[in-house]
Amino acid sequence: MSCFPAMFTFMKKTMVDNHLITTANSLEGYRIVQQLGVIRGITVRSRSVLGNIAGGVQSFFGGELSIFVELCEKARENAYIHMIEHANAAGANAIINMRYDANEVMQGITEVLAYGTAVVVEKI
Repeated sequence: MSCFPAMFTFMKKTMVDNHLITTANSLEGYRIVQQLGVIRGITVRSRSVLGNIAGGVQSFFGGELSIFVELCEKARENAYIHMIEHANAAGANAIINMRYDANEVMQGITEVLAYGTAVVVEKI
């Protein structure tokens, strides 16, 4: 896989591993020739005891909790990579309407889901 921008969740369109990925419902300059259905990537993460202690110390002083930001970024990146792998398996070359979702499975354990619609596109 190629490297990921730090704030890839806010990008409108990016190209990763020869896939066009967008949060929009279409890709300007491309025609959707086939919709392959919903694809997803999921990861489940927990915080370590040491991470909780470090996060607690950081929260005591206020400001950005970098240890938790790093954990969340890594979880989203993993879910994103799994979504692309699922798109590859489906034969897609693009993903439209890409979104993230997160749920707490139990205290301290969070599921992160990246999903979208796998499509085959061709340049207009």
